[in-house]
Amino acid sequence: MNDLDRFRSIYITECFELLAEMESLLLELDIDAAEPEQLNAIFRCAHSIKGGSGAFGLTEIMQFTHVLEALLDAMREGRVAPCRDAVDTLLQSVDIVTRMVQAAQENESPPAGLGADILERLQAFCGKKTAVETSRAAPHAEGEMRAYTIAFTPHPSLFATGNEPLLLLRELGRLGEMRLKVHTGGLPSLARMDPEQCYLSWRIELRTKKSPSAIREVFEFVEDACELSIEEIASAATKQERKETIAAPAEETPVSKAPATTSIRVDVEKVDRLVNMVGELVITEAMLRSQLRDLPVDRYAELLRGVDELSHHMRELQEVVMSVRMQPVKSIFSRMPRIVRDISGQLGKDIRLVTSGEATEVDKTVIEQLGDPLTHMIRNSVDHGIETPEVRLAAGKPAQGTIHLSADNRGGMILLEIRDDGAGINRPKVLAKAVEKGLVQGDGSQLTPEEIDHLIFLPGFSTAEKVSNISGRGVGMDVVKRNIESLGGTVRIVNQPGQGSAFVVALPLTLAILDGMIVRVGAENYIIPITSILETLRPGADEVRRVEGRSDVINVRGEFMPVVYLWRIFGVAEAEKDAGRALVVLVETRHGRMGIVVDELIGQQQVVIKSLSANADPVKGVSGATILGDGRVSLILEVNDIHTFCQERKPAPLLEAA
Repeated sequence: MNDLDRFRSIYITECFELLAEMESLLLELDIDAAEPEQLNAIFRCAHSIKGGSGAFGLTEIMQFTHVLEALLDAMREGRVAPCRDAVDTLLQSVDIVTRMVQAAQENESPPAGLGADILERLQAFCGKKTAVETSRAAPHAEGEMRAYTIAFTPHPSLFATGNEPLLLLRELGRLGEMRLKVHTGGLPSLARMDPEQCYLSWRIELRTKKSPSAIREVFEFVEDACELSIEEIASAATKQERKETIAAPAEETPVSKAPATTSIRVDVEKVDRLVNMVGELVITEAMLRSQLRDLPVDRYAELLRGVDELSHHMRELQEVVMSVRMQPVKSIFSRMPRIVRDISGQLGKDIRLVTSGEATEVDKTVIEQLGDPLTHMIRNSVDHGIETPEVRLAAGKPAQGTIHLSADNRGGMILLEIRDDGAGINRPKVLAKAVEKGLVQGDGSQLTPEEIDHLIFLPGFSTAEKVSNISGRGVGMDVVKRNIESLGGTVRIVNQPGQGSAFVVALPLTLAILDGMIVRVGAENYIIPITSILETLRPGADEVRRVEGRSDVINVRGEFMPVVYLWRIFGVAEAEKDAGRALVVLVETRHGRMGIVVDELIGQQQVVIKSLSANADPVKGVSGATILGDGRVSLILEVNDIHTFCQERKPAPLLEAA
């Protein structure tokens, strides 16, 4: 990748960040009392996108954002008043620019005519004058000239950022009458000169009707690569005074220092490689500890102490490296206000979204796959949960409904909750629809209230009376459950008919490291995720019973649970086949509780997950593998698949079934 491609890639990344910030600011904008700083911040986002687009030849983005910028400029100067329609159009403009940037990212041209209708609406708003034009007049009246002195000292590395001082000075000259003086004291001899470094600085006098913010915007892209000072001088200053000001040495002019860099951009592939290497180091460290376990302490005290220190540092290194992959859920939460706003507007509902815990961090892999499930659950709450204002008022509720989206970190898991104060789930309606579609056996009278609530996760289920662009096709909630379970998480419903409902999602913080229990079956070791384990027990001879045509069951304090034998599933020889003389590990699955029969518990260990998909076909009951301290490969069990397997009437080994 050459320098131009690298700068273009950085620009595109920054565009996505600016568009996300712009959307967030627009959603927070109070149209009845818009703060000038809010409008200025939105304008700066559009201005930054437009400025970079021209440098990389992205004409479509430059032309569209030029009109977008014009409307925002009119708003912040008070010539156009913010209103609901204007903000909606600006939000739609963000969508158009996002699609254009995505096309640029793929080195493609955006579709012909993309955003033409939105462009016309932007131009129409720009042409409107409002009654607030006079009251919101610009700070400096039209025709009033102001004089400024500007000290511009580029850093030597300015050229490496792709900026050219001459272009900046030309842009500055368009703001008014400009006089400048160049300082050449930093020029080295010709033999020592580096053509890629900047040695010049400028003192500028500018007379203009523009505000200081307009002057600073000229230097917006180089503020971190220069020292810049902008000072206003008296408008009645004499020509001689101005000459003296210009003649003053640059060294005497106070300049603002560039802010210290507190973060850097790192390619995701580099972070993933780092995580993989740390994972390999963790495995190597476990191997060393395994080899040194039987050494006499009195003879090898220093060596063993050194290995203990190594283990301590490896744990810290692993935690630090894993934290690099962690991202706040705010990146996903920030998309939800727009969804609530758009759908509630289509449905004629008044809904307020409240978020909390946005700073909660989770692995980037989980973040990437969490967007769709969260979107579906929010849409479901807006469409099916919250009632219309008329219905809410009749029920004695406020006309405005509330959806609360929260995140919390608890014991190595992240808990997400989407709670609304709507009507809750109508259980009779849900059950009748499930019976009608043949999704439950009989009349469903055997189902508990909680089981009826969870029927909405069945594929093809929908209570919508007609198909719309929002709901009615019977897809969505089944995707939610499938995607969350693929991340190793669970989702459950808390329903209070008439008062509201909540979706509670529990997810692992990371998909790279797992806390597991190592169990032995015959000569083989397996890993059971700690988050799935409830307890372990050694059953009595009469507590495990055989059910004809089904798997065995175990009686645990009066509750019967199915029992599955790992030796039978994976075809392990020389394993303990009598559950009464073995150990039973009770686990929680999405289908309920069950017992897994093993020979022995080896111990708890944090393991590095290795995917098998690149080198083997999927195997039911196995989610991955890891390398233990003795160098042996151990399979990580997928307890949900094993529970389904043990419910089959004629089970066959999973390795054969796969």
